[in-house]
This record gives sequence, C-alpha cells and structure tokens, in this order.
Amino acid sequence: MDFPDSIKQQTCRDCLSGQSLGFEIRMAFQPIVDWHKQHIVSYEALVRGPQGEGAGWVFERVNEENRYYFDQACRVKAIETAARLGCNTYLNINFLPNAVYNPETCIKATIEAADMYAFDMTKLIFEVTESEQIIDKDHLQRIFSSYSKRGFKTAIDDYGSGFSRMDWLTDLRPDILKLDMQLIRDIDQSHDKQKIVRDVANVCRLQGTQVLAEGIETKEELDCLLDLGIHLFQGYYLAKPTLEELAKVPFEVL
Repeated sequence: MDFPDSIKQQTCRDCLSGQSLGFEIRMAFQPIVDWHKQHIVSYEALVRGPQGEGAGWVFERVNEENRYYFDQACRVKAIETAARLGCNTYLNINFLPNAVYNPETCIKATIEAADMYAFDMTKLIFEVTESEQIIDKDHLQRIFSSYSKRGFKTAIDDYGSGFSRMDWLTDLRPDILKLDMQLIRDIDQSHDKQKIVRDVANVCRLQGTQVLAEGIETKEELDCLLDLGIHLFQGYYLAKPTLEELAKVPFEVL
C-alpha cells in the first residue's frame, strides 16, 4: 500500500522528533573497511544522546513502553542523517528484534524514510546484537527472511558474547557475521581465539556469510586476522565513531 507524501512526511517527522521517547536522539557513524580493496564499504549508525551522550545514556531511557518507538526512531534518524551527510556506501542499522512484532508492518517507517530522504534501500544492512536477549529464534528467522526478501542485508553483531551458538549461525544465515571485540582483543597472542575465529570463518565461508572483525585496536590484531583470512574490519585502530560525521580512514599511515 502506498501512502500520500503528507502522511509519509508526518510519519517520519514523528519518529525524528523523539516526542514519544521523551528525549532526542542523534547518530554517530563508524566506518567499516574492506582491507583488501582499501576502501570504506559501510558506516554503522550508532545512537547517541542530544549532547552526544553515549549509547549507555540512551538505553537507560529505553523501556517496554517506548521500545518499539525507539527502534523505529533509530532507523529513521540513521537514514535521515546518513542521507544528509551524503553517505553513498552501505549503512548498518542496529535493530531490536523484541521490538519487531511483525516484520512487514515494522519495516514501513524504514521504507518511507529511505524514500523520503532518497537513500538507496538496497544499501541498508540490519544488525541484531547479541546483547539483546533473544528468546524466540523462529521470530528472528522470520525477520531475517522478510528483510532478505525486501533486498536488505542482515547481520549478527557481537558474535562470541551472547547467543553464539553454531546452530543460530547456520539457521539464521546472515549476510554478515560480526565477531565480538572480546574475541578480537589480543587475538595475536591467543591460539585459542585464533582457532575459534578460524572455525567460525570456515562455517561462514561454506554458507556464504561474510565475516567482519570489530573492535580492532592494534596493528597486530589486524595482521593476525588477515592471516586468518578476514578482510572486513571495524575499530578504533581504523577510525573512531564521529557524531553526525562520516569519518575517513587513513589507509596510507596504517
């Protein structure tokens, strides 16, 4: 069903205003790079408070009453801000699966925002984080399936910290698997961590899932992961998140 422009604009304005949240949200962006190609392939949108307060400040104000509206508002704010900044890469948006009661219904504001701000919907990647307690794998599968049919890419974030079970990975079959920073930290010094990454990467390779290592903080970590066959990276070593700005990556000095 198509909506008149006036209704589309009002729906997005409602999400952008944050009135139902009781507080304003803004977005910071952190680049994700393809090391082999030496370029930025995506930016992850990270929620911040009105004065740039961290995600912790924001999530302290999210509850059962505003969870759904918060999820919707974050999607719209990420798209609006990325479009305003001229983002022409992929855009990673985090979502709360427990706030999605029906995938088809809950995606409407996202589609309206992409249309309203002229952002290419095929460049949207939806991430579910392991810090979000998942109690219904079938529900998450339905979300992933619905989003894939729409042409969106899907990702599991922070793999290795929450529901990091191999059956979730093989059943959900995300386009991208993001390895948790605790698994990445000092991986160059840990044979156990290297074995875990190697095993996970082998499974992902067989099912067509790309592996992304996040939380890269040292050259040694990056070099070790390159040796393990990983080439998608995100972390402070490359670039920190910047508020309402698309940071560049100084490949030439890394």
